[in-house]
Amino acid sequence: MQLYLPIAEMPVNMLLMLGMGAAIGFVSGLLGVGGGFLLTPLLIFAGIPTAVAVGSGAAQVVASSSSAASSYFRRRSVDLRLALVLGSGGAIGSAIGVTVFGLLQRVGQLDLVIAVLYVTFLGIVGGLMLVESVRTIVNARRGRPTPLRPARQLQWAQNLPFKVRFRRSRLVVSVIPLIALGLGIGFLGALLGIGGGLMVVPALIYIFRVPTSMVFGTSLVQIVITMTVATVLHAVLNQTVDAILALILIIGGVIGAQFGARSAAVLRGETLRALLAILVLAVGARFLVDLVTPPVERYSISETEI
Repeated sequence: MQLYLPIAEMPVNMLLMLGMGAAIGFVSGLLGVGGGFLLTPLLIFAGIPTAVAVGSGAAQVVASSSSAASSYFRRRSVDLRLALVLGSGGAIGSAIGVTVFGLLQRVGQLDLVIAVLYVTFLGIVGGLMLVESVRTIVNARRGRPTPLRPARQLQWAQNLPFKVRFRRSRLVVSVIPLIALGLGIGFLGALLGIGGGLMVVPALIYIFRVPTSMVFGTSLVQIVITMTVATVLHAVLNQTVDAILALILIIGGVIGAQFGARSAAVLRGETLRALLAILVLAVGARFLVDLVTPPVERYSISETEI
């Protein structure tokens, strides 16, 4: 079934977009990530203009993350105070990211910058995830526990001011590094259409030593705050949110996120992380191929704002 997208100015297969949203929603609920790091590239590969893919993908990330976060709320696996601190930095970062996004769009360099950033981001994150997952799997098969990272990683933050106690996470730390983390995530999220869970989750676990039981739900709430701001600003300032595309992706994403959140308690985490790492690297490789392959049409004409 074909539907015409008014903002993207093209027809799309509704069932394909619905299935894509459901698959990304499942990943979101399963791993506590927004899923935008996969959704936006898939939309671009499907022919959706980059600007519309980022803006509309951000709307789907909000919906799927909200759906998954509700499941974690019911299990009391969310540190709301920590999520709000991260989200406050994320909102500021989102505003900056949307401004830079609009500037790149006006000068005609948005597609190139997005592709380069995705190759870099997905290559680094996917590589680190794969190494960590393989190490965990090998240690498990040999009957050896995976060694924890040394706690001294937090020593650099102990002397910073504005310390806050996060009771549910059993954490006392300055809000400065948390806000800085949220700001960086918000900036990349608005620019690339990603929730940033792939960065927030490892940071909370390995740097701030937040209990794993609290990490995924807290990450999802932070994503909802950050990407809601990004979606609204993209729609108002850049007019890149296609409501019809976003609605189809949201319907699929909400359904998939519920199944993902329920499956999280059953499936083996290290195996899933390894498979996800391979998928992330594959998407990054596809962007790299597109960057180095000569285009079919070497020249194009388009309007730019001065």
